[in-house]
Amino acid sequence: MVTVEDVRRVASALPRTEEHLIRDRVKFRVGRIVYVALSADEEWMGFAFPKEERAALVAGEPDRFRLPRLSDQRFNWVDVRLAALDEDEMRELVQDAWRMVVPKRVAAAHLGPSPVTGAPRR
Repeated sequence: MVTVEDVRRVASALPRTEEHLIRDRVKFRVGRIVYVALSADEEWMGFAFPKEERAALVAGEPDRFRLPRLSDQRFNWVDVRLAALDEDEMRELVQDAWRMVVPKRVAAAHLGPSPVTGAPRR
């Protein structure tokens, strides 16, 4: 099972990342944009994810993933149950979420080209 410390280790290694405690929730952000947030009970991790792809993700694995609360569905965001992740999956989700909020050149310099397109994501 993935822990908050595991997430912290991965996120903290990413350039421009800052950790904040907001309303009893640990959040990782770049500037003002949050890309990963942990629930207060540390059972769920919310992460940046393309809106157009999230319905398929949730429908494909509803025991692992869920849509964010209704008020947050306007954002590029999805939640995942931490107990359902292994460390490699968590690392991929955190890094992909981070790629969504940093300039392409920063992502490419740190992680290399996006594995999906061969080029950094937005």
